[in-house]
Formats: sequence, structure tokens, C-alpha cells
Amino acid sequence: MSAVVETSTGHRPSPLMRLPDLGRMWRDAPLFTRLALFLLMALIPLYAAMALDGRTFDGESPWLKPVKFHYALSIYLISLAFFARYLPPAMRGHRLWGMFSVIVCLAVIGEVLWLSAAAMQNTASHFNTTEPLFVRLYPVMGVLAVTLTLPSLIMGIAIGRNKDSGLEPALRVAIALGLGLTFFSTVVVAGYLSSGTGHAVGVSTRDLWLLGWSRDAGDLRVAHFFATHALHGVPLAGVVAAALLPARFAMVAVVVASLAYAALVGGTFMQALNGQPFLPWLG
Repeated sequence: MSAVVETSTGHRPSPLMRLPDLGRMWRDAPLFTRLALFLLMALIPLYAAMALDGRTFDGESPWLKPVKFHYALSIYLISLAFFARYLPPAMRGHRLWGMFSVIVCLAVIGEVLWLSAAAMQNTASHFNTTEPLFVRLYPVMGVLAVTLTLPSLIMGIAIGRNKDSGLEPALRVAIALGLGLTFFSTVVVAGYLSSGTGHAVGVSTRDLWLLGWSRDAGDLRVAHFFATHALHGVPLAGVVAAALLPARFAMVAVVVASLAYAALVGGTFMQALNGQPFLPWLG
């Protein structure tokens, strides 16, 4: 997903031709890139803890949730670092953006520390109603979650307005819409999820391998998953549209893909609320 420019022969290279490089992300979004790499390296002690700690919580290692969040947050941060190349250069170098990046990174660190603290105490990090400290701090974790999601909205607006990004218009709009949809849909779904008593709607007795989604009850984590990955799904549709379609039709395809993705998030959200599992034939 790279800038599409005219070559000396007048032909447009495919948007898929250039791959992201770590050095570019390090320059464009150093804090996000460094923290993403730190979270990945921190998986080593987490896996060690999982191997050495024989305790279980709800039938799983208490360290499994921190491991999942380290992966998820590192993917999110490295995605933001990649998209940062399409921000206006003045914004990337502005002190306010730098300060905001620090706040976002502190929010991410607060989230993973919270998860590891719960794992150490072999208790729930979410929906905890037994540990007074976790109950009192839970609203703070909600604020941190919104804070770390906010850059997707800000970057989406900035990229959408940056006509000097070098991107095909359809791809630029796809990135903007994907980032914006990530923020709004995640806030709605995660906000509802965190206000309840659990992710399952109904009695869950079977889980899907790896993802852990319920196979016999509604599971709000499905909509949460698709919401947080809108910044990947919609831009990917933009890459395909920009590569295969004329500019006018590519823009229409991007809008349709964005609406379809929003419908996917909304549909899986309503499905979970109705106590129905997502694609029950999967497992």
C-alpha cells in the first residue's frame, strides 16, 4: 500500500509493488514503531511466564490475555506507523503531534501493565467484580482504550485531506475511511462490551480454536475484531480498486466497500446481541 506515481514511461505502477520498510516507519512514526517492537519483544517473558506458571483462570493460563493484547496492539501501532507516511510532513514534525503520540503510547503501556497485573494476581482484567482495585480502575482503562484508538480518527482525517500524499484518490479515501471506521466502530462496540458483564450473550460451552469465539452463543468479540481491523480491510479494498479500476469507478468501489465493511461490523454486533454465534458451521 504505497504511493502511486507516474513513471517516466507514463504507466502507473501497481499500488502493490512497494512494500513498507521498517526504516521509513521509524522515521515517520518513531514512537509508534519503537513501542510496537517493544511489545513484540516483551512477548518473550510473557511466554516464559505462561510456561512456568501452572495456574489457570477460566480454564486458561492467566498470561494468555496479555499475550493476545501484545500481538493486537503491536499490529495496530505498526499499522499506524505505516500510514504515517501519508500524513502532511508538517503534521508529522509538529510538536503537538509528538506530544499526542507520547500520550497514546502511555495509554498503550497502561493497558498492557493492567493486563499483566491481572495475570500476576490470576484474576480478570475485564468484567472484574471481585477485586476492589480493579473495579475502581476499570473506568480509567476505558479512557486509555479510547485514547489509544483516537489516532486512527485523527490520522484518517489528515490523510483524507492531504491531496499531496502521492496516493491515488480512491486509495487515499480508502485509508481515511478505514482509519475513521476503526475509531467509530471500535468505540461503539467496545464501549457496549465494556459496560456489560462479559463478552458472551447466552451460555457458551464451545469456543472456536485460536480466536476463542463462542460457537453456541453470541460473542461480542467478533464485532470488536472486525471493528479494530477496519484500518486494514477497507484500505486493502482500496488497493485492489485503485489497481484494477479506472479512477471514477475505483472511488465508487471504495465507498461501497466501506459501507459493506460497516455493515459487517454492525451485522456481527446485532448477531451477538441476539445470542447467535458467528458462522456456527466453523467449529
